[in-house]
Amino acid sequence: MFIFKVKKKEQTDELHREYGVIRNCGYILRAYKKYRPSMIFYLILGGITGASMGYIWTIIGKLVIDMIEQQQKNPTKDIMPLLYLIIVTTVIEFVMMWLNTLVSKNLDLGFTFTRLKLTKERIAKSMTMEYEMLETPDMLDRLQKAKRATGFQYGGVEGLMRDMWNFMVQFTSVITAISIICTLNIWLVLIILVLSFIQFEYFDYIRIKDKEVMWDAMAGTWRRLEYMQTVSTDFTYAKDIRLYGMKKWLSKKHSEVNDEELQRWVQSRTYWQYNSLFSSGISLVRNAVIYGWLICDMLWGGMSIGDFTLYVGSAAAMSSSVNAFLQSVGGMRERSSRMDDFRTFMDISFGDEGKKTVPVPKSDKYVFEFKNVSFRYQGQDTYALKNLNLTLEAGQRLAVVGLNGAGKTTFIKLLLRLYDVTEGAILCNGIDIREFDRNEYFKLFAPAFQEVEVFAFPLSENISMTTADETDKAKAEEYIRAAGMGDKLDKLPDGMDTELLKVLYDDGVDLSGGEKQKLALARALYKNAPVVVLDEPTAALDALAEYRLYQSFNGMIGEKSAVYISHRLSSTRFCDTIAMFVAGEMVEHGTHDELLAKGGAYAEMFRVQAQYYIEDENETPVSVNAEEVSANG
Repeated sequence: MFIFKVKKKEQTDELHREYGVIRNCGYILRAYKKYRPSMIFYLILGGITGASMGYIWTIIGKLVIDMIEQQQKNPTKDIMPLLYLIIVTTVIEFVMMWLNTLVSKNLDLGFTFTRLKLTKERIAKSMTMEYEMLETPDMLDRLQKAKRATGFQYGGVEGLMRDMWNFMVQFTSVITAISIICTLNIWLVLIILVLSFIQFEYFDYIRIKDKEVMWDAMAGTWRRLEYMQTVSTDFTYAKDIRLYGMKKWLSKKHSEVNDEELQRWVQSRTYWQYNSLFSSGISLVRNAVIYGWLICDMLWGGMSIGDFTLYVGSAAAMSSSVNAFLQSVGGMRERSSRMDDFRTFMDISFGDEGKKTVPVPKSDKYVFEFKNVSFRYQGQDTYALKNLNLTLEAGQRLAVVGLNGAGKTTFIKLLLRLYDVTEGAILCNGIDIREFDRNEYFKLFAPAFQEVEVFAFPLSENISMTTADETDKAKAEEYIRAAGMGDKLDKLPDGMDTELLKVLYDDGVDLSGGEKQKLALARALYKNAPVVVLDEPTAALDALAEYRLYQSFNGMIGEKSAVYISHRLSSTRFCDTIAMFVAGEMVEHGTHDELLAKGGAYAEMFRVQAQYYIEDENETPVSVNAEEVSANG
């Protein structure tokens, strides 16, 4: 047997909230009202029809037996009332069956429909997560648990919806049964209720243990399992897996995660086996009490056969209904605890939710000033950027250079406000950017990154990054040609309507690394934001192609501000200023000629990386033109 200790993290998680069954049911009712109002009507109707199905023939059975006994005592008595009773009962049963089928169909569809709507809300919420949270395991675990809560038809959120329906049916059945059996003996009712309550308490104990060892403890494991499944099937990793023979290695890692999940499932199933055995024992005792009591009453208490039939059926129905009722209560508490995971995630304030913000200034010119800015990634002791003071003037071209790990990309992330500074402040037109709504601030920038993500949508929408109705295809085509993909576009089967990738369509088109980076440049042009940020988007292009593209791109952005990150000469030569970063600090700042004349870190990097632009080691680097770039590769 596998024994696991419950993680204390879940118990001490300040963000985790427990809303309770009643409040969670209210949340679902509000979701019904918002997305499918008819669900409330069907729930009430379903409670009535579902409960009545179990009692119609129980009550009619007593009446039929009583009428047969009277017929035997008086053979001349008219038999037609008995036939009418059976016919009417059959019609009522048929109507109830039809209504119950109708209700079940509409409720089942409504449960799934509402869950999918809540899933859509969760997806939208996850896309508002601050960028840095995507690197936080605790937050990713919360997201994983929220996904599990909405990812299954009979568990979590939808499971609670179904339990609410079952609760209404069983509650109506229990009230009906108690009303009938109380006419016989209230003590029998109390005995049934006590035994059912004991059965429920053990079920609830198992439910709590199962959530501790399974659902709470498995969040991180499920996240790792999802990652391993992605790695093993994603086209991005396919070449490395095959060429490096990674199958055995990855399979082993996958098996390790699967084994952990399997052990948890074994423990979970063991708990529920214990519950099944205990429940069967209690049911056996309860049925023995019911039948023993009624048989004794019939033999020595003068109970009629009709009454015996009524009470046996009602007691059995009550026993079953009470058990099912308490099970549904337990199920609601179990699913409610998973809905707590969903609502906890949904109620976490991401970004600027609920925060008072100031409007982003409406201006043709934006000035960005880094004032004593330092930044340290979460969980790190060292600063990725230290004491940076830098100003990006309106319309200025700024080149940010340095070796890998110098802090260039961190600088961009802070400028774009993908991260907030640890110390100091970044000002936009004199206002701390943390005062702005983050999404409104994002609109100031048109970025192009080295790692370009292509979406499985038409080319035009991959440029506009919006819906087809809002996409200006002519504008998108103008910019994709300006980015150097005109020849490629002319060869595409459906032009700007060509589907990219083969994820959704078999005839989708894949792009090369260089083509993806040209696509990123087209996106930046299409967005037409005041500030263009190019984080090494042309790394996959050769020197000549990069030089020509940058020259063309620089002309097209006009008076917009631009920040270039590149290791190549083609980006630094036409920039107004250059910032040289070393180990997280800006060590030099000035024009290309000023920094070369200074003979410092930038000049050394220039000589090492662009030595083919120098005619002689002792000469000053010459001006670069397309012919020289072509001749030197």
